[in-house]
Amino acid sequence: MLKTAHSFDVKTFGCKVNTYDTGLLQKRLQASGFLQPSEQGQIHILNTCAVTHEATKEAIRQARRLRKQDPDSTIVLTGCAAQVDGSFLDELKEVDLVIANSHKGDLEKILKEHLSGETQQKVYRSNIFRNESLGEGGGVELAHTRSFLKIQDGCNSFCTFCIIPYARGKSRSLSTASLVASIQNLHNQGVNEVVLTGVHIGDYLDEETQGRLEDLIEAVLSQTTMPRLRLSSLEPIELSERLLDLFQNPRMCPHFHMSIQSAQSKVLKEMKRHYTAEKVEWSLTAIQQKVHGAFVGMDVIVGFPGETEEEFQETVARLRRTPWTRIHVFPYSERQGTRAALSEDVVPVAERKKRSQVLRELSFERYSLWASEQIGLVKKALLLKETKQHPVSRALTRDYWPVQLNQKLADDLLGQEVDVRITGADTQNGEEGTLFGEVMHA
Repeated sequence: MLKTAHSFDVKTFGCKVNTYDTGLLQKRLQASGFLQPSEQGQIHILNTCAVTHEATKEAIRQARRLRKQDPDSTIVLTGCAAQVDGSFLDELKEVDLVIANSHKGDLEKILKEHLSGETQQKVYRSNIFRNESLGEGGGVELAHTRSFLKIQDGCNSFCTFCIIPYARGKSRSLSTASLVASIQNLHNQGVNEVVLTGVHIGDYLDEETQGRLEDLIEAVLSQTTMPRLRLSSLEPIELSERLLDLFQNPRMCPHFHMSIQSAQSKVLKEMKRHYTAEKVEWSLTAIQQKVHGAFVGMDVIVGFPGETEEEFQETVARLRRTPWTRIHVFPYSERQGTRAALSEDVVPVAERKKRSQVLRELSFERYSLWASEQIGLVKKALLLKETKQHPVSRALTRDYWPVQLNQKLADDLLGQEVDVRITGADTQNGEEGTLFGEVMHA
């Protein structure tokens, strides 16, 4: 235990895997004698993202803000940017420790040694591809009602635009048995929704049983009582008939996040994605046919090196004729260390912005239509914790619609699933719009 009590806070950037890792860090730090997270923490931990250079820059800006606001605190950078962006981060005078993903499992030990003066070392980083750790036992990030459970980490795909394999290492998975036990334990603690997440969950493989993602889901459905199970990102090639059949179980939340990136075969090949535009179209159509009414979000990159106007318009046309709910649009951003960043066939930034606007308008049109069709329906919804960003009562439906409620909720209802009647829709923002609703009382 620490001789002097130190409070801490963790700021999470980026993906749901980082959210899981934050929950694990909070759990381990408290078990090691650090005090409950505090916004005025003596220790500020930034769990960084590296998917773009802008993500790394945001972490740098946050570190500088914290140093100005709390000059005597200890500031720690960990996560993906800490792994791959040492040239930007290691010499930052505002930062006391840089603990890369390769050493994230030892963060509390390193922090104790630093605070006690046992070491003056600032940077902890090694070859991520030698890292076998997965971080079992975490997932309940304290600001969230739902639990994000990491089933897999790392990636073997090396898409030409992506730095993440170098930040997370090779693909590796937790065992089905350990995950089943964790999920049941979470439900026993009062958690009513778990999100299976990872860097590339379609790569899930239990080394002992050779079980794939579908086998894991079947085990969770048959061996736990968790009432709501949700998946994070999938690629079109990973959407099997067997997986779609599992969504006939009402405990599977009818929500898909499809990481398609493009709907044009030549662009997909240049990205080193292992599917075609026809597979993209098949996957979106298959979801509608098998899981009618499912919420389908997707990631699309526009302005990838070499993408012509005609190829972009092919993506637009294909998306116009396929069923989905919302697009997360990403104008291509050069990422140092990736193959695509070396290309000389660059799409001008102004053109990337123009194409982004085209897809955002398409997304707004589609999202607004789907949102208006929810009005009058009664949906099962999980009552969420209120946060500084969301100080009003909120709920999340099984099909992933955020609902702002018109009544104040009792604390003992938070985390429970109730029936909510949808009374209206805010469609002013196609990416962040919400529904309005009221809790139905028995």
